[in-house]
Amino acid sequence: MNSQPAPQSSDRKPVVALVFGGRSSEHVVSCATAASVLRAIDRDKFDVLPIGITQQGGWVLMADDPEPLQLTASHTPSVQGSTEVLLSADPARRGLTVREPGEVPRELGDVDVVFPLLHGPFGEDGTIQGLFELSDTRYVGSGVSASAVMMDKHLMKVVFRAAGLPVGPYVLITDKEWQRDKGAAMDPVAALGWPVFVKPARAGSSFGVSRVDSQDGLEAAIEQARRFDPKVLVEAGIVGREVECGILEGRGSRPPRASQIGEITVTEGTHTFYDFESKYLDDSASLTCPADLPDDIAQQIREQSIRAFEAAGCEGLARVDWFYSPDGTLTLNEINTMPGFTPSSMYPRVWDAEGVDYASLITELIELALQRRVGLR
Repeated sequence: MNSQPAPQSSDRKPVVALVFGGRSSEHVVSCATAASVLRAIDRDKFDVLPIGITQQGGWVLMADDPEPLQLTASHTPSVQGSTEVLLSADPARRGLTVREPGEVPRELGDVDVVFPLLHGPFGEDGTIQGLFELSDTRYVGSGVSASAVMMDKHLMKVVFRAAGLPVGPYVLITDKEWQRDKGAAMDPVAALGWPVFVKPARAGSSFGVSRVDSQDGLEAAIEQARRFDPKVLVEAGIVGREVECGILEGRGSRPPRASQIGEITVTEGTHTFYDFESKYLDDSASLTCPADLPDDIAQQIREQSIRAFEAAGCEGLARVDWFYSPDGTLTLNEINTMPGFTPSSMYPRVWDAEGVDYASLITELIELALQRRVGLR
C-alpha cells in the first residue's frame, strides 16, 4: 500500500484527467460541467487530459475545447468520438492506452489524478471510484462507500438518522413491492400528507422528480420516477426555504471547512419546484449568497453540514442541502458528493462568497486529491 502523496518530478506538471459524460441521465449536465472546468483550470499548474464517456459507456479521447460541451436552450451536448481510451487496472502502471481504428495502440503516459466530473449512476455512485481504487489512481471526491450510500437517497436518510441528524418523513417503494401490489405500495403515502415529492432513489438533477398534490397523480408520478430507477422514494412536502452549504475537506488532518450559506428561490408561477429547467435552461431560479438568515441558524447549518459530511465518510467536496422552516426547524434534505460545478452552480458560488474563486476551487480539489492515500484508507 502506498500512503504517500503522488510523487512529482520537478520538470513536469501533474497530469489531470477530466472524465465526464457518462451513462446516466445527467450526461448533458456533466458535459456542461466539463466545459466550465476546461475553461478555468490552471494550465500553469496542470496538464489536462479530457476523456469523455459516451452514453453507451465507451471511453474516448476528447479535444481540449469547451465549446462543443456547452449546454444551452438550443444545444444539448454529448460525448462523441472513435478514439478509444483504456484505463489500466494494474496498480503498477496508471497509464492510459489509446486505440484508434486502423492504428497501433499508443500509450498516453501516467495520470496523476482523475477529476470525475460525473453525476448520477455510473459516476457519482461509487462504481467509477471502485475502478480508480483498483489501479491505485488518485481522484477528486468521495470514495466508494460514501459515494454509493450518498447516491441512494434512502440509504442516505438511514445514515443521517442514525447519526442524529434531522431528516424528513418518507416512504420507500422498492421494485418488487411495486410489481407485487401497486395499491399496497402506495397505501402508506397518504399518511405523509399532501403534497409529496416522488423521486428516483438514485438519480440527480431533478430527473424523474414530480410534485404530487393528491392521490390521483401518485401512480403516474411513481411510474415516471421508475423510468430512472426502480427504487423510488416518496417524501413529505416540507414548507421551508431551500438553503445549501458547501463543504471542503481539510488539508492533512485538519477538519472539513464549511462555506457561506446559499439560498435557492424559484420565480413564482414558472416552476412548482427547483427542477431541471430552472437549474440549467432558464433564469427562473435565483441563487442568493450569503442567505439572509439569523447568525445562529447559519452557524448551526454549517456545523451540522460538517457533521453530515463526516457521518457519511465523504472526502474532497460535498454540497449539503437543507430546508429552513418558518418555525426555525432545520431538515436535512440530501448530500451531493459531486454537486453541480459550473461557475453559476451553487457549490462554486458559496465558495466564491468565501473568497475562493472558481479556478482556485478547482486547484484546491485537485491538490486535495493528490495528497490522499491510495490503497486501504
